[in-house]
Amino acid sequence: MVQNVRIALDAMGGDVGPAVVVPGAELSLARHPDTEFLLFGAAGEIEPLLAQRPRMQAASRVIHTDVVVKMDDKPSQALRHGRWKSSMWLAIDAVKKGEADVAVSAGNTGALMAMAKFNLKTMPGIGRPAIAGLWPTLKGDSVVLDVGASIGADAGHLVDLAVMGSAMARVLFDLERPSVGLLNIGVEEVKGLESVREAGRILREANLPFLDYVGFIEGDSIGKGNVDVVVSEGFSGNIAIKTAEGTALQLADYLRSAMNRTWRARIGYLFARHAFQALREKMDPRKANGGVFLGLNGIVIKSHGGTDAEGFASAVDVGYDMVRYALLDKISQTLVRHARDEAEADKVRGAAS
Repeated sequence: MVQNVRIALDAMGGDVGPAVVVPGAELSLARHPDTEFLLFGAAGEIEPLLAQRPRMQAASRVIHTDVVVKMDDKPSQALRHGRWKSSMWLAIDAVKKGEADVAVSAGNTGALMAMAKFNLKTMPGIGRPAIAGLWPTLKGDSVVLDVGASIGADAGHLVDLAVMGSAMARVLFDLERPSVGLLNIGVEEVKGLESVREAGRILREANLPFLDYVGFIEGDSIGKGNVDVVVSEGFSGNIAIKTAEGTALQLADYLRSAMNRTWRARIGYLFARHAFQALREKMDPRKANGGVFLGLNGIVIKSHGGTDAEGFASAVDVGYDMVRYALLDKISQTLVRHARDEAEADKVRGAAS
């Protein structure tokens, strides 16, 4: 096991940059004192913030660069202008070179995925990486993927998502055989896109030993926590998770307004404030901040661009956990087992024909 977790930060990423990244990293450091940080970006902006935080300063090293990937840059533009020299690229490159164990950025999602894929490359057998997120449910948390890495997916890609998602669930939830469901417009096998139906057939017939495929699930099953891993292509997955985040904020606003409407409501709130505080924390979208790029030869974490320090700290926490629990090793082992099982199945099918 590594002695310290080394985290590379794209300090210029996100809507605010160092003003959120540095205090956010400090909050995570308080929870994980065995962390070291490499901060890539404008030293003139980063170092004054570190000087105000002696503990964070002692655990950090700043690598200066003037080049920043803009939030509205297209992936092709980011690669053309930011390769080799931007704060985003250098953070990812530190992982490739073994100088850091994980990279965290709140920057442009498309650019981050393009740079990560170009620099780190995908694992053997994986055609496209995916973004996996944690979703708070009535039963705890679920892994949901893909939540926005790419639009559209064939059956093979959906199966890959199920395999990688199950590996992540085993790491996070300490499960031997996580339950997996395919997000669909109905639970009946005749419903949905052909790619989803075909992926369901493959998973059902394969009966993989490292995951428990339960079939199709609908959107309302996600929040109920009916499965440990929810598999969807990126377009649907991104809409689902953004809708859930918006709904959480909407409900919190409703509660706040209701509690301030009358003096009786305010008195009632005083008696129930601990319950409301627990509900607010459970519904806080910042707690689930930090999407994991799966399928790459390295760990990259995407934070929401508009998050605050607490939200960014949550993304850094996710990166820390992925390193401490050896996510890459678990995914590699799962992919090897999956490839072996597929090869054996092909032999059986060939002999039968």
